[in-house]
Amino acid sequence: MKFLIIIPAHNEEACILQCLESLAQQSFQDFRCVVVNDGSTDSTQELVEKFLLKHPNFWIKNLQKSEHQPGAKVVQTFEKGLQYEDLSDVDIICKYDADIVFPQDYLFKISQGFEQNPKLGMLSGLVYIQNEKGDWVFENLSSKDHVRGPIKAYRKECFEAMKGLRAVLGWDNIDVMLAQKAGWEVATIKDLWVKHLRPTAYKYKKQKAEKLGEYFYNIGLDIPLAMISSAKSAMKSKSFSEFFITIKSYFKQNQERVLTNDEILYIRQLRWQTMFKKYLKSK
Repeated sequence: MKFLIIIPAHNEEACILQCLESLAQQSFQDFRCVVVNDGSTDSTQELVEKFLLKHPNFWIKNLQKSEHQPGAKVVQTFEKGLQYEDLSDVDIICKYDADIVFPQDYLFKISQGFEQNPKLGMLSGLVYIQNEKGDWVFENLSSKDHVRGPIKAYRKECFEAMKGLRAVLGWDNIDVMLAQKAGWEVATIKDLWVKHLRPTAYKYKKQKAEKLGEYFYNIGLDIPLAMISSAKSAMKSKSFSEFFITIKSYFKQNQERVLTNDEILYIRQLRWQTMFKKYLKSK
């Protein structure tokens, strides 16, 4: 299998070399890697260009800095790297973050997973972060079955069937649902994990409720679904005010949705089905 790895990067001088070195040392080497430098003002460009001198399967594309938009920015940077690539010989398309360190057998195990299951459209390991004691622990932002944004790998046919990524907040949940809509399976390898050197989710912790409302709008939830989903999140957080902030944010959105009516209908049906299954299991 031939891999194309695209790494969006902005001011990643502290991490980028560790990421690239971990890829250069992979036991599986049938890949090319493109770093898309999104207007870095630090030494990211210089570090990568020096690295390229000894690694011919790595490339860099330098862009002017794009406008910061949570969720959208990284997808737009990824797509700018993708649009210049010839995909005719590519089997797997990867969107990896610049602050990830991969174990030496990571790409080998991902290639094995895709080869062993022709119905598999998305695959990854798990993301770990370092805690205060210095131990590497699972980054508990979602379930261990979810393919996280920093380590996305798509079979090319799946990526094309879902019409690529959507440049909106929540893109890394939308892609999973669209892959499933297109008939592809999504999986993670539980005993395969990467190190996340610079997790940033905490930066948006205070904005969680507002971002959640925007996300519910982006994926096309109708009002009943948005109300139920907001209530569930608020109950989990034990925050009564979170419910009202989320709903207010949901109704405030007026941008055009990036999903088609058919895609929105599928996601709504999927959400209802998931809720009913959880309810029946609890009985």
